[in-house]
Amino acid sequence: MSGTTPSVTFTDILAARERLAAAVYCTPCARSEMLSRTTGLNLHLKLENLQMTGSFKERGALNKIATLTPEQARRGVVAASAGNHAQGVAYHATRRGIRAVIVMPLTTPLVKVTATRGFGAEVLLHGGNYDEACAEATRLCAVEGMTFIHPFDDPLVIAGQGTIGLELLEQVEGLEAVVVPVGGGGLIAGIGCAVKQTCVRNGRAPVRVVGVQTSRLPSMRQAVAEHHPVTLEPATTIADGIAVRRAGEITLPLVEQYVDEIVTVDEDEIASAILTLLEREKTLAEGAGAAALAALLQRRTTLPAGARTAVLVGGGNIDVTLLSRIIERGLVQDGRLIRLRIHLLDKPGALKELTTLIAAHRANIVDTLYNRAYYGVNLGDTAIDITMETRGPEQVEELLLALGEAGYHYSRVL
Repeated sequence: MSGTTPSVTFTDILAARERLAAAVYCTPCARSEMLSRTTGLNLHLKLENLQMTGSFKERGALNKIATLTPEQARRGVVAASAGNHAQGVAYHATRRGIRAVIVMPLTTPLVKVTATRGFGAEVLLHGGNYDEACAEATRLCAVEGMTFIHPFDDPLVIAGQGTIGLELLEQVEGLEAVVVPVGGGGLIAGIGCAVKQTCVRNGRAPVRVVGVQTSRLPSMRQAVAEHHPVTLEPATTIADGIAVRRAGEITLPLVEQYVDEIVTVDEDEIASAILTLLEREKTLAEGAGAAALAALLQRRTTLPAGARTAVLVGGGNIDVTLLSRIIERGLVQDGRLIRLRIHLLDKPGALKELTTLIAAHRANIVDTLYNRAYYGVNLGDTAIDITMETRGPEQVEELLLALGEAGYHYSRVL
């Protein structure tokens, strides 16, 4: 596919920027001192989670909608999406008085269904996954003559996402690298084209473009390796915004031409990046939105130390129940939340002695659970599960050492 003529050009992206100028927010791209120290890079965060609909997706959606003929606009548009693309299409179609029908999988979180309806779309819940929802959306297009707006494999959508690349070059002087989350490839294809072509035209050193996928669905990485799209087996991931089983037919040649490297991150690494952004940068990101930063925090890329780098925080539409689980898991991984199962003599005062020791080491007990019948407890003994907040691994090690020296038998509960 490397020899395929690109379907999206630099001129297309410039035209998209003109169409989007009055309706899409030019999001900030500020330097993070803390994350620069942590990653060893000169790191800037492009905050696309601050868009009206909470993600970059509205750029591509609006660019497609803005090019509809009067007849196409009259018939309306349809899209298949589990979240961000749906909201982008709904918001910008409704603002222009265009009917928008969004087909969402039955498993879509209620918060995303409600948000999409709130932007004015008709929502149809159909199928157990994106593929089944997309098939229904395609059927509706044929039956009702509506225009289908693909989430990534459309030249106009790609060009719309590419406007981010133009902004990055203006916002970060001397930009050397861009790190972008990858699902079907529309975002990185557009950004890659924009930054690489600008460098060529201005005679400046090329900007390195790095893609990041979840290790559970590395569809674009696999497609690049085999030079054609490959359909992967279904998998669940907290990065649902980039959970794409098959790379785009249109996006793949652009990725092969403009992207220098694609790396992967796992679920716990993405969760940790979400927590880092929330705690250190006061920025809320969803799984897909934090994936690119996760790769930098884990030093997965080959970027040189100190490289002036922009990382895309692509979206912030995360379900609050999932966020609470991510925060709790992140605290566990950081050693700031620990659960111990401790065996005690079943006698008056035993618990007081234990809690006095814990208090002396400044750990805060948040939950306890007694059990006399399970976990191999001897008659006359009891086991207690204690969940504690700590300052981190060093404090945990001090506490465990003190428990051992005091004669307590314990195990960590994972």
